[in-house]
Amino acid sequence: MDLLLSFLPHVSLSDLFSRSLTRLLLAAVLGGIVGMEREFKRKPAGLRTNMFICFGSAMFTILSTELATAWGIGDHTRIAAQIIPGIGFIGAGSILHAKGNVSGLTTAATLFVVASIGMASGGGLYLLAIFATMLLFLALHLLGWLERRLNLKPLMMNYIIESEESADDLVAEVNAILEDHGKEMEGMRVSRRGARERLVFTVSGTRNEHHELTRRLRESADVLETKEGMETE
Repeated sequence: MDLLLSFLPHVSLSDLFSRSLTRLLLAAVLGGIVGMEREFKRKPAGLRTNMFICFGSAMFTILSTELATAWGIGDHTRIAAQIIPGIGFIGAGSILHAKGNVSGLTTAATLFVVASIGMASGGGLYLLAIFATMLLFLALHLLGWLERRLNLKPLMMNYIIESEESADDLVAEVNAILEDHGKEMEGMRVSRRGARERLVFTVSGTRNEHHELTRRLRESADVLETKEGMETE
């Protein structure tokens, strides 16, 4: 501890506990609040990811200021400035693109804002960090509900259908129906169960689109199951 304080002569032990640790604790709590909302919705970046990013951003912000002040050289924002490209790299890894569908944009944007909350906490801007967390939580929760309510949010739906037609005819007929709705199958699998062909596939669309698509499919084959998957972000 003496060695640590020798590197940071301007920081007393009481200051370290009352200032730095308070900021880190606040960052962990605020990141955890956002992370819990993401965890309940089963998103890839959940509790630990958001908490660690918020905590890490606060930690780097504190170190950036303390080290520059302790040594009396350099820009005290130099380390903190590298948080933004670092979070951009992590956010880019959460964005997936497959067959014309892009998912993970909301997750990437959430991580970006959570990092800024951590920086605000690390910089001692407590009210700003708390306000940003509340606003982000409400946006994720309430706006997501509003998008679903107004039928604006696309989601992935898994379909399982059976027919006595041949596999080629069944796939061709389903593709024709999907083309009428401007959709296409993803993750298609065909198997045989006795004298019937089973087709399993996934389609992205709004709830109203899925209702209409299910109605059309039932007119031509036996729809055994429709299971809602993850929402696209």
